[in-house]
Amino acid sequence: MKNPLAPEWLRTPTDLNLLPERIWPASVKRDGTGEMQIGGVGVGELASKYGTPLYVIDEDEFRNRLNLLNRAFSAPARDLGISVRMYYAAKALLTTEIARWVHQEGYSIDVASGGELAVALAAGFEGAKIGMHGNNKSLSEISRAVSNGVNSIVIDSELEIERIASIAESNSVVQGVRLRVNSGVHASTHDFLATAREDQKFGVPIEQVESLVETIRSHSSLKFLGLHSHIGSQIFVVDGFIEAARRLLELHAKLSAKGEIPELNLGGGFGIAYVENDRPLNIKELAERIISNVASISAELGIEPPNLCFEPGRIIAGPSGVTLYNVGTLKDVEVTVDGKTAIRRYVSVDGGMSDNLRSSLYGAEYSASLASRATAAEPVLARVVGKHCESGDIVVNNTYLPSDLAINELIAVPATGAYCYSLASNYNYLGRPPIASVRGGESRLLVRGETEQDMLARDEGYRTELIDES
Repeated sequence: MKNPLAPEWLRTPTDLNLLPERIWPASVKRDGTGEMQIGGVGVGELASKYGTPLYVIDEDEFRNRLNLLNRAFSAPARDLGISVRMYYAAKALLTTEIARWVHQEGYSIDVASGGELAVALAAGFEGAKIGMHGNNKSLSEISRAVSNGVNSIVIDSELEIERIASIAESNSVVQGVRLRVNSGVHASTHDFLATAREDQKFGVPIEQVESLVETIRSHSSLKFLGLHSHIGSQIFVVDGFIEAARRLLELHAKLSAKGEIPELNLGGGFGIAYVENDRPLNIKELAERIISNVASISAELGIEPPNLCFEPGRIIAGPSGVTLYNVGTLKDVEVTVDGKTAIRRYVSVDGGMSDNLRSSLYGAEYSASLASRATAAEPVLARVVGKHCESGDIVVNNTYLPSDLAINELIAVPATGAYCYSLASNYNYLGRPPIASVRGGESRLLVRGETEQDMLARDEGYRTELIDES
C-alpha cells in the first residue's frame, strides 16, 4: 500500500537500482557490484579523491547537449533562410573550464554581471561572442563590457540608454544593444521564475517600446540590434514562446519601417526532467514549432523573418550534473494522516541548502538513488535533508530509498548541474563544495572546495588577530 505521505505523482519503484534515462546523464551506469559510474568513473573513487558533497559534471553530456540544442534550432531555421545564434546562459553554471567547452562548441555566451563577464573573458571568449544582461548594470560593468567589445548589451530600463550611450561615446565605439520587453506572456511555472509578468523587475512594458527604440536610435553611439524576451524558466510547453514571438514580431514589424533590425532574441527557459514523471517537450519539436511560427507570423505581417537568438542554460547544464552526498544519520518520523500513522525516513547528508538552494527557494523536487551499491531491499519513503540549522533545509523532498540504506554510504542526486553551484552559499560556515568533471573514465577538478581557512581569510577580525599574535 502506498505511503499516505507520498505525493500523488511519486511512483513506488519496483527496482531501486534502476536509473531512469530521463533524469540521469547518458553515461551513468552501475558496474558489476552495483556501484554507480559517471563518465566511466566510480562514485567511490570520486568521493575518495575530492570529498563530499561533490558536484560531478559529465563533460560529454554537457557538450552533447550544446550540440543537440544547436542542431535543433539551426536545422529548421536554415531551411527557412533564418540564421540562429545560440548563447549559453552562464548563470546556470559557470567556471572557466566550462566556459571553454561552450566556446569550443561554437556558442556565444550570455553573462549577467561583471563577474560572469570576467570568467568569460578569462576563458578566451572574445567580446564579439558575448551578450550582457542585468537589470542594474553598474557604470563600471557597462564600461568593462564596452571596452571589451561585447557584442550586445541588453537594455533593461530607460535609464540605461543614456548610460550606455555615454560610455560608448567616450570609448569612440558604436555599441550594439537590445531592448528587453516585458511581453505580458508568462510560463506556467513558479511565481519567482515567471519573469515576464507586468509587475516584476525585468524589462520595459510593450507600450513604451516604440518611444524607447526611437531614443536608442537617436544616439550615434548605439546600434539597435533588436528586441529581447524571456518568458520564464523550467517551461514544458511551447505556447508561451509562440505568443511572445507574435507580440514581439508585431513590434518588430512597426520598428523595421523606421530602420534595420537584424535579429530577435527569444531567450531561454526550456525545462528539464528533475523527477521521473516530469515530461518536458522534446527540444527538437519545440524548436521546430518556434521557428515555423516565427516564419508564418512574419509572413502574415509582410516582413522577412528576423534572425533569431536563443539563450539555453538549464537544459544544457542541469542534466549534466550529479551531486554526491555521504549519509550521516537516519531517523524515522511518525506522522498522523487522516487518523492513521505513517512513517517518513529522514536521511541527513553532509550538505544541504548551502549546495542546493532550489528545494528551499522554489519547492523544487529532485530524485535520489543509493550510489555505493545495488540493493534488493524494500523501498521506504524518504526525505533527504541537509545538516544546516534550518527546518527548511531539504535536498530531496519526496523520494524512495532502500530500507537497508546505512550511514557513510553515498547517495546521488541527479539533474543538479544548473543553479546549484550558482546559488551555493556559506550558510553555517560550510565551504562551497568542489566541482569535478568526468570523461572517458577519468576525472579532474574544475573548482576546488572551500576550506574553513578560505572563509576565515576574508574575516578581518580573524586576520587582525593573526597580525596581533605575530
